[in-house]
Amino acid sequence: MNENAVNLSRLPPPLLAWYRENARDLPWRKTTDPYRIWVSEIMLQQTRVAAVLGYYARFLAAFPTAEALASAPEDQLMKLWEGLGYYSRARNLQKAARLVADRGGFPDTCAGLLELPGIGDYTAAAIASAAFARREAAVDGNVLRVVTRLTDDHSDIAAPQTKKSIRLQVQDIFPKKAEDIRIFNQALMELGATVCVPNGPPKCLFCPVRDLCLGRERGTAESLPVKAPKKSRRVEDKTVFLLLREGRAALRKRPASGLLARLWEFPNVESALDEPAAAVAVRAWGLEPLAWKRRLTAKHIFSHVEWRMTGYALEVSGEGPEDFTWVDTLERHAVPSAFSRFTEEVRRELEK
Repeated sequence: MNENAVNLSRLPPPLLAWYRENARDLPWRKTTDPYRIWVSEIMLQQTRVAAVLGYYARFLAAFPTAEALASAPEDQLMKLWEGLGYYSRARNLQKAARLVADRGGFPDTCAGLLELPGIGDYTAAAIASAAFARREAAVDGNVLRVVTRLTDDHSDIAAPQTKKSIRLQVQDIFPKKAEDIRIFNQALMELGATVCVPNGPPKCLFCPVRDLCLGRERGTAESLPVKAPKKSRRVEDKTVFLLLREGRAALRKRPASGLLARLWEFPNVESALDEPAAAVAVRAWGLEPLAWKRRLTAKHIFSHVEWRMTGYALEVSGEGPEDFTWVDTLERHAVPSAFSRFTEEVRRELEK
């Protein structure tokens, strides 16, 4: 057995003892219900814990079971998800809930969970371990960081073979008792989230396994993990129109596929338009500008693209295209957070 493997084999006892004393009090850690654990895992993808807490409570209040989620109207689901982003997660949740409802319960193995829409290797392992005490390693960014520092591993963590190697290393040291299995993945993630942190030096003085850490011993921990630089994002310019008519604002639904599919948006066009060009665009929709109220700017960054938006709030007359819906409130329509600056402005206008 090599030195790295020896170090990791001694990890579970001190890590689990530390977790039981120091773990954050989070609602999904107080249950073995696979539905509640699954909802939390999907919400936590690409999203901070603090941002998820309120959404999680509201979501479970509205949909306490997989059956309730399976039968929910899509507009209600999207409205509850509004602001969390990555909206395909919500749609996959509902697709999977329908399968679970049809089958009469959740599959209790990784292989079975992987058959559900929106569940990959990490999520399947996280649910299988926490809900069903299966010895399955769930490897996320926190675990990659912890293990590469513990073992002084300088492999690129963006490479599939590195993730596979680390998963096998964690799998080899998984505890045997059910009560330990349920929390082992969570303990590793908690160490990475609160002590062996990203974007700064690890808090080695507070680490329960610092004596096992080759990265700390060799002075390399702060430079780990190694990750190849991301490709630069594509930049898209847009002009967004806050069209107001007799106390109502125009919305339309985005296409059925692609980015932010089937969500509501304010009418917009590609490129940044000045006011004369914006007036031409408004008239092309069969509307007539009556009063220009405000010009706004905003930016939203997705994983692969950056939107730079110029917005115009204006009073108009006319009906507009068939795909425009004129609303007197935004409370029943899910408008993604990409348009949050404009949503605030429209709400103010409608409240007048």
